Amino acid sequence: MTEHVEWSEPEAPAAPASAAVTPADAADAARLVAFGLQPKLQPARDQEYADLLRRYREDPPFARLADAVATGLGLIVLEVSPRAGMAVTAAEDSVFAVRMGDYARRTSADGADRFLHGLAHLAVAAMAFPRPEDLADDGYIGRVTVNGVDAFVRQACHRLEERAAEQGENTDPASDAPGLEAAWRVWARRSATGATKDARRLAGSTTGIVAKAVTFLTDSGFLQRTGDDNGGTYRTTARYQLQVRDLAGSAALAELLELGVVPVTDGTPSLLPPQDADGLELAADAGLPFHSA
Repeated sequence: MTEHVEWSEPEAPAAPASAAVTPADAADAARLVAFGLQPKLQPARDQEYADLLRRYREDPPFARLADAVATGLGLIVLEVSPRAGMAVTAAEDSVFAVRMGDYARRTSADGADRFLHGLAHLAVAAMAFPRPEDLADDGYIGRVTVNGVDAFVRQACHRLEERAAEQGENTDPASDAPGLEAAWRVWARRSATGATKDARRLAGSTTGIVAKAVTFLTDSGFLQRTGDDNGGTYRTTARYQLQVRDLAGSAALAELLELGVVPVTDGTPSLLPPQDADGLELAADAGLPFHSA
């Protein structure tokens, strides 16, 4: 009698069940996001922060959990790395978002100043990273000065005025009209430093507005102050580079760079010399390396 043996495919081993998320995991993920909301905190100077960053990179489920916590708070994760930490930016509807209107009202109730504060931030970004390669290079460090940014915007105003005249556009629209074409007219009419006898920088002057912008960026961990020359000198951080990368697709920044005030053919973040400097109100000691076209 022959014994009949039934053959069958061996059963595949059961997939290991995913480890359940524990309250401790959720707390660690939230802790990492909290570190990311402290932009001045350096991972190299905080062991817990560095350990959580390492876990994020080496533990995919933990990384997904941290990303979910950030998303729930209305934050967008730009990068998680030793150089930038957990770099996050606020989505438009996030409770952490800073509105330009609120930002401008901290220094002035004048509605027109909103455009000037926005233009100051665009100008700082354009001066700090004048070329796409600068944004792509993680090792690139941009440098700006308060007076230099004001000089840059005033030269941009001059270019925009020339372009408007060539195209026969209205050269005196309402001051609250949106866009660069309105902002430059308000900026050009504003004093660079103020009307005090000692040329003290007033908050409502254009250098005062730029100073407010760079102070905010410094407090936010995007710039580091390096000196007092030329109204204040600053260098960029990894977080600011990530922020400007996120901003790079904006039409306003592209328009500002396309004016040709900042040359983007080499690595020198400098201004082209104006064709007619007599009509420009440049801040004293702008501290910019002007060079020939």
